[in-house]
Amino acid sequence: MQLKHLKTLLIPQDGAAKVTCMTWAPNNGKFAVCTVDRVVLLYDEQGERRDKFSTKPADSKYGKKSYVVKSMAFSPDSTKIAIAQTDNIIYVYKIGEEWGEKKIICNKFVQTSAVTCLLWPAEHAIIFGLAEGKVRLANTKTNKSSTVYGTESYVVSLTSSVSGKGILSGHADGTVVRYFFDDEGSGESQGKLLTHTCPPYALAWGANSIIVAGCDKKIVAYGKEGHVLQTFDYSRDRSEKEFTVAATSPSGQSVVLGSYDRLRVFNWSPRRGSWDEAAPKEIPNLYTITSLAWKKDGSRLCAGTLCGGVEQFDCCLRRSIYKNKFEMTYVGLSQVIVKNLSTGTRVVLKSHYGYEIDEVKIMGKDRFLVAHTSDTLLLGDLGSNKLSEVAWQGSGGNEKFFFENEAVCMIFNAGELTLVEYGNNEILGSVRTEFMNPHLISVRLNERKQRGVDDNKKLSYLIDIKTIAIVDLAVGCNLGTISHDSKIDWLELNETGRKLLFRDKKLRLHLYDIESSLKTTVLSFCSYVQWVPGSDVVVAQNRGSLCVWYNIDSPERVTMFPLRGDIVDLERTNGKTEVIVTEGVNTVSYTLDEGLIEFGTAIDDGDYYRATAFLETLEMSVETEAMWKTLSKLSLDARQLHIAERCFAALGDVSKARFLNETNKIADQVSKECGGDGTEHYQVKARLAMLDKNYKLAEMHYMEQNAIDEVMEMYQELHMWDDCIALAEAKGHPELDNLRRSYYQWLMETNQDEKAGEVKEGEGDHHGAINLYLKAGLPAKAARLAMSRDELVSNGDIINRIASALIKGEFYERAGDLFEKIRNYQRALDCYRKGNAFRKAVELARFAFPADVVKLEEAWGDYLVQQKQMDAAINHYIEAGCSSKAIESAIGARQWKKAVHILELQEDRSGGKYYLKVAQHYASIQEYEVAERLFVKGDHIKDAIDMYTQAGRWEQAHKLAVKCMTQEDVSALYITRAQGLEKEGKFKEAERLFATVEEPDLAITMYKKNKMYDDMVRLVAKHHKELLTETHLHLAKELEGESRFQEAEYHYMEGKDWKAAVNMYRTNDMWEEAYRVAKSHGGASAHKQVAYLWAKSLGGEAAVKLLNKFGLLETAIDFAADNCSFDFAFELAKLSMKNKIPDIHLKQAMFLEDEGKFAEAETEFVKAGKPKEAVLMYFHNQDWSSAQRVAEAHDSDSVPDVLVGQAKFCFDQKDYQKAEAFLLRAQRPELAIKYYKDAEMWSDAMRICKEYVPNKLGVLQDEYEKEAAKKGSRGMEGMVEQAREWEQSGEYARAVECYLKVKDTSNVPLLEKCWMKAAELAIKFLTQERAAEVVHNLGPRLVQLRKYSAAAELYINLDLIKEAIDAFIEGEEWNKAKRVAKELDPRFEEYVDQRYKEHLKDQGKADSLVGVDVMAALDMYAERGEWEKCIDTASKQNFKILHKYIALYATHLIKEGESEKVLSLYINHGAPANPQNFNIYKRMFLDLLNLPGRASAEAYRMWADLRDVMLLLCDNLVKTSEANSPAHEEFEQMLLISHYHAARSAAKGAQQLDTVAAKLSISLLRHTELIPADKAFYEAGLAAKEVGWENMAFIFLNRFLDLSDGVEEGSLDALDHTDFQDTDIPFEVPLPAKQHVTEDKREEIRDWVLTVSMDQRLEQVLPRDERDTYEGSLLAASTGIRSLPCVITGYPVLRNKIEFKGPGKAANKDDWNKFLMATKTTHSPECQDVLKFVSQWCGGLPTAGFSFH
Repeated sequence: MQLKHLKTLLIPQDGAAKVTCMTWAPNNGKFAVCTVDRVVLLYDEQGERRDKFSTKPADSKYGKKSYVVKSMAFSPDSTKIAIAQTDNIIYVYKIGEEWGEKKIICNKFVQTSAVTCLLWPAEHAIIFGLAEGKVRLANTKTNKSSTVYGTESYVVSLTSSVSGKGILSGHADGTVVRYFFDDEGSGESQGKLLTHTCPPYALAWGANSIIVAGCDKKIVAYGKEGHVLQTFDYSRDRSEKEFTVAATSPSGQSVVLGSYDRLRVFNWSPRRGSWDEAAPKEIPNLYTITSLAWKKDGSRLCAGTLCGGVEQFDCCLRRSIYKNKFEMTYVGLSQVIVKNLSTGTRVVLKSHYGYEIDEVKIMGKDRFLVAHTSDTLLLGDLGSNKLSEVAWQGSGGNEKFFFENEAVCMIFNAGELTLVEYGNNEILGSVRTEFMNPHLISVRLNERKQRGVDDNKKLSYLIDIKTIAIVDLAVGCNLGTISHDSKIDWLELNETGRKLLFRDKKLRLHLYDIESSLKTTVLSFCSYVQWVPGSDVVVAQNRGSLCVWYNIDSPERVTMFPLRGDIVDLERTNGKTEVIVTEGVNTVSYTLDEGLIEFGTAIDDGDYYRATAFLETLEMSVETEAMWKTLSKLSLDARQLHIAERCFAALGDVSKARFLNETNKIADQVSKECGGDGTEHYQVKARLAMLDKNYKLAEMHYMEQNAIDEVMEMYQELHMWDDCIALAEAKGHPELDNLRRSYYQWLMETNQDEKAGEVKEGEGDHHGAINLYLKAGLPAKAARLAMSRDELVSNGDIINRIASALIKGEFYERAGDLFEKIRNYQRALDCYRKGNAFRKAVELARFAFPADVVKLEEAWGDYLVQQKQMDAAINHYIEAGCSSKAIESAIGARQWKKAVHILELQEDRSGGKYYLKVAQHYASIQEYEVAERLFVKGDHIKDAIDMYTQAGRWEQAHKLAVKCMTQEDVSALYITRAQGLEKEGKFKEAERLFATVEEPDLAITMYKKNKMYDDMVRLVAKHHKELLTETHLHLAKELEGESRFQEAEYHYMEGKDWKAAVNMYRTNDMWEEAYRVAKSHGGASAHKQVAYLWAKSLGGEAAVKLLNKFGLLETAIDFAADNCSFDFAFELAKLSMKNKIPDIHLKQAMFLEDEGKFAEAETEFVKAGKPKEAVLMYFHNQDWSSAQRVAEAHDSDSVPDVLVGQAKFCFDQKDYQKAEAFLLRAQRPELAIKYYKDAEMWSDAMRICKEYVPNKLGVLQDEYEKEAAKKGSRGMEGMVEQAREWEQSGEYARAVECYLKVKDTSNVPLLEKCWMKAAELAIKFLTQERAAEVVHNLGPRLVQLRKYSAAAELYINLDLIKEAIDAFIEGEEWNKAKRVAKELDPRFEEYVDQRYKEHLKDQGKADSLVGVDVMAALDMYAERGEWEKCIDTASKQNFKILHKYIALYATHLIKEGESEKVLSLYINHGAPANPQNFNIYKRMFLDLLNLPGRASAEAYRMWADLRDVMLLLCDNLVKTSEANSPAHEEFEQMLLISHYHAARSAAKGAQQLDTVAAKLSISLLRHTELIPADKAFYEAGLAAKEVGWENMAFIFLNRFLDLSDGVEEGSLDALDHTDFQDTDIPFEVPLPAKQHVTEDKREEIRDWVLTVSMDQRLEQVLPRDERDTYEGSLLAASTGIRSLPCVITGYPVLRNKIEFKGPGKAANKDDWNKFLMATKTTHSPECQDVLKFVSQWCGGLPTAGFSFH
């Protein structure tokens, strides 16, 4: 917010004359200022001074200057001002609403000390502070004041909250106290809030924070509970003085503080939750600001100064004009003032929650306001000044607002309707609907007061297009839902919300009564309908009639007037209701009967006397009668019986009028006798109930007074004998029998035979009852009674009488029932037939006469057809097998699908005649495919073709025609039809027909004939694509001939011949068009060519202008010159571009040169300033004399070039001397050298080089050598020759170089000879360094040529021993290398050996390497995977080396999954106790355990080998430091497991040892931390099952299944260990990595376990022994003693034991003996091996009585 100075309201004085206080009126219309001289000045809203008055002292004796006015405030209604004075008094002046009214003191409040500050926040309540520290409240109504709270410190300031419901007081000691009249649910504390550092003279309470300032030049912002939020410190600012006063904006979002010459502005930032300081308003020479007042709408701020000046500032954030009708002033983020520029009225739009208002819109005929904030929606009615703010989540501005209803705003958003009542800050209601038309929504909010209804708010709307919902918005419940049969296009509730009118698309008007949920159709063809305002009268139009319902409760009572026009409006003003009708151009008004309308209003108001009085003035008519009826009903309901009596009298209902007259007499008499309301008397209540035909209620009223006789009298009077007798029976009345007799007698007298019969039936006299029923002509009733009593059924006489009566009365069906009851089926069937009761007839026939069922079904069908019930007849005909009749019925019932279905089921051709009829129907509804199928089936193909032809579906017609007509006929038909269509101008249809018979050329010809070229081209493109371009060009030429150039151009373009289009335009002098086409479609230069030709056609200045226009002048000149139009080019150049003339000369010269006109060309070249070109021309033509002449005459620089040219010519002619002379004349010896080189005349080249350019001789020499090298052997021979020459001439260095350059690999002897010669010369004649260099150069070359000995010889000559050795090694001449090393330098012997080893390794010659380096050979074998060789070789080395490679081999085998091979490896080579091998042993052991199918006798060898390896390992471990280590114990366990497996395999080989094998399998369960648990339990379970231990088998196999499931799930957490409590079978076992048993085996086990568990014959418990412990457990559960395991079975050894020498080794005697006996009898080698092992393991057998062979 920014402050902008508007005007000075009061001019300041020269001295101190401070403005003591100021205030704005809440209605923004008045502004009061009090000056130092105690006069109150009053200003209007525009700042014009309108009035003033002087204040007065509390006591005049002290004089007028005895006090100062400290504060003042307007009352909330802006008609009074309260003045706070220092002479201990507050005066309240009444100043009135208008200017100039007399000022009256209406209240005064005398206090005990000076009043220092004052507020007037609420009606009758003035809050003020005193110098003694109290804050008090003055009540203007009672004229009394009371203390709100007291402090000990002077009150320096007082301010209220934004809502005015709370106050803050600032005190001289710095304390700030808060007090709430109503905390509005904020829960904020009251009492002392904070203590400021100085007296808080400037105190402001914003919406979110409190700002305090004073003389310490600091502004502090405090939170809602007094904690410091922010501090703004200006104490170091020299220009700042103390803060004297503060003011808060009405929205609480801004605070202004006054000091010296300055106003500081602070704005609350809701996003950051803190105060932002805006630019301060600095006004020099303003002096101290003593007072601030903010206008209540927030738009103006006034400041009073020490010098008596009052300045007015504009405080808006921004201002805008809306639609040139409204001014929007944003005085804060959450407050906007909307001002109507035409009327000057203003509305303050403010967000109560402090949200920032985004944008304000004025809608609904400039009457309604709509504004959005981030979380709310603001709505307002400018007419009534009612504003609402409702919670609203932003929806991207997609809402639609409707303002048709003045009381409520309707908002549509995303299928939801929301209603907001103006002036209410809650959403009134919200419903889901898709229909946004205001005519389809009706809202009524308290529009007419009704008796007993305080809050009447109703809404009706459409749920869907045929369903209306009615909602009570006040209580939020649904009052009803109306489902209609057609679409609804208008609806409206009446003002009381009790009735709903709605109209549908068929123009039917319906009335719905909400209380009774009754829907009535009141009018058809309704074009206009409306409720008359302020009543329940309805006006509507029906074609030519005006319809008025004065009493809508009787919708059938309608008053109608003829109309000649249409109703356009309804007006009700000044006690008159008029219907406005337009009749042509005139407008006519029809006046309604206001009296009748008034009647309705009187009824609504409940004033029945007024309604009666009004009706008595009217003539009796249809409307009046309806009104009397309504009044009678309402007056009866209200118990106004005299009025009701009058109504019935008026209606001519004498009986009711008389009855009410008697009732009124009773009521009046009771009232007279007893006082009170006579209508409350029981007789009156009972009579009213009788009048309402509610006799039970009347009975209840009488019975409450025990007036039984009166009740019975009532019933007798009404002839309600049944009720009367029932009452008499209930009460045991003595007259009961008389009553019954009287009743029967009365019935007989009145000929009520039926009733008398019922009485007899009730008394049990069935014969009498039947006789009476027959007498009454009620044979059906008699039949019912007879059929219900068996004794009557057997009475043939009664039955015959009843049957005769029934047949006579034509009650055939009932007679049939009777005959069926007595089992006379034939007569029953005849009766059913006669009575057309075919259903019963068929049911009866099904069991009595099955043969008749079909005939009955047909007869039933015939009967239904007679009754026109064709639909129903179809199925009966089908049942009867009458297909033809069924089809006819289906056709008659228009059940076409059924007809088709029945037709298709016909096997014979009988139904053929119906196909045509059904097909014609389907053709008529355009279901052509079905129709076609039926026509074809019925052999009416021609009709199908006609159908398609008439429908214009030629393709389908053609398909059919092809089937039944020849191709020629079809084509002729179609072509004839197409030509007819062509004549009618229906070209598209004709084209389709031509296309159908594949005659596109005829269609093309048609289009061509009719000059419809686009269609012609389209067809050519479709059918003759290859002719398309040709067609386009043909058309283009035709159109060109017709001068239709634009169209011709189009076709040229389509034919891709833009040049033809350009030529067309050129030919016709249409150069602009030609240029356009060329530019659009030609290449980059086409348009330039056209422009050039255009210019050429113009010539002269015109051509120049044109080319300049296109910017192509220079291009055109160049183009002319390039195209040999030299005259045109010269013409253009001379006129406009003289600088181009030489270029043209040059181009002409070149042209002449090409033409062979050399002399003329020479002239032009010279004119173009290019004599050199002339020289070159002669040069190229070898006219050397002419070339030299021109060069010498015009271009001396070219003379050498001419000489060179001549020289080259001579060289080509092989005239070398002449050529050399020319070149030397031209001073170009290097060219002579070049030419000689090119001619391979190297000696002449070297001669010239030596003579004229000796410095290049070396380079030439090198070049010569390279050339020689290139030429291969021929060149090399030359090179060798040259070298020999150098050698003979003593140039050894050059000779060496030459020899070295010989590199002809095809002649190796020559190379070796030359290189050896070079080395010899170098060693003999050159320096030592050079010789070494040459040898180093040649050595590798010789090695490359595989001349190893020669290379080595060279190296040895220069004492390069290592190089010589390397040369021999390179040639794999190891012996020579060794000899040289041995003889010349023994240091290199080891080097040679090392190289030899590496050579063998590289060659992979491991066998040779063994002799040189065994370890390397072994590594090589291992790397290659030649493990047998590796192990064989290693075995010849020491034990350690062997086991190193065995370990490597074993690791390899384990990775390959070959654990059995690992085992055989260790069996063959022993198992050393190396710790590094432990993992191998463990892995081998575990892998072998995991192998499938190893539980058999055949696997004995593997287990025995594993056992032996483990025994060997354990024996070896005992001898090492690993003895008794955890590893040792683990291997001992593995040994035990291996032994058990081996023993089990051995036992399985002997029949008598099956229990031993089972025990071993069970003992292995003890070791499931190593053995896969699922495998162990599976094997144990199977073993137990085989030997018949089913309990154990069941438990183990059950456990196996649980483990299998755990493996599937990946977790064993779900295992139940109950069965294995108190055993040594471990619970915590590793999860097996995979299933060890196949799926089918698992299923087999699952089935067995399920079977056993279903039998329930087994006890699920493990067997126990003498220890009361599971028999297989080593650990006793009760004592904790661990028994030794039996070496044969693994079971615990208890009493009968055999001990072995080895410690901890024992056996159960029985098992041991059994094993020995089996071994003896079977001679099993496996069992013998087991005993042998036991002997070895346990330190010998117990007795040596056995030996095995």
